[in-house]
Amino acid sequence: MNRAPLEVERLRREAGSFFTEIDVVESTGSTNADLVARAADSTADRVVLIAEAQERGRGRHERVWVSPPRAQLAMSLLVRVRGIDPAVMGWLPLLTGIAAVDAVRSTAGVKAVLKWPNDVLVEGRKLAGILAEVAAVGADPAVVVGIGLNVSLAEAELPVPHATSLSLCGVPGADRTALAASILREFAYRFTAWEAAGWDIAELAAAYRDRCSTLGAQVRAELPGGEILTGIATGIDEHGRLLIGDRAVSAGDVTHLRAEY
Repeated sequence: MNRAPLEVERLRREAGSFFTEIDVVESTGSTNADLVARAADSTADRVVLIAEAQERGRGRHERVWVSPPRAQLAMSLLVRVRGIDPAVMGWLPLLTGIAAVDAVRSTAGVKAVLKWPNDVLVEGRKLAGILAEVAAVGADPAVVVGIGLNVSLAEAELPVPHATSLSLCGVPGADRTALAASILREFAYRFTAWEAAGWDIAELAAAYRDRCSTLGAQVRAELPGGEILTGIATGIDEHGRLLIGDRAVSAGDVTHLRAEY
């Protein structure tokens, strides 16, 4: 399969002025790990790293996330969140999920939605995953957010049966450069607005709830320690936690027990 490389200079032009550095490499172990290491430099901020192939990409719970070269977007962002209340820092990966959903909708014309906390789904199948890691603490805390989005994977190339790709969603030949630039613009827009609001989550939370198919669904959550919780997902609290009945869930695998709508 002929998979075109990213157009780096075009990406830098189309992504806008928010990011100070946007680099594309042919291969690396993990874009997240590379930028976590960069965070030791206190001047590193608003940095983007994209790999055409990852050898040790990771998802939540240390799950491996791999694909053939140039078949997906494997991208990480390093940002400083100065003056933020640590209690709301968990909203940053949720913000990234909003950006990814909006970019997929506008650039690929696919009706993507979010599954809590930040998986991007199309018709119940996973198109993209997001992993955030605190890379530096102190006066200028840094967070690295990784995005893995399947673009041209065929059915036989999917990492798990419940995954999908833009090609399988009826978008063959999706322009990865345009898609990456759109994600970066959407992230910059949301992040800038959130920072300008003094890290108040009201507008961000409303946008997230509007795109989250988990809300109102019957769900099953596998919690740390082995506890299983089932019930209706009733909301998202101020910390970004999922409310199942009267319980707030901050971590765990959540499965929708009936179709999203």
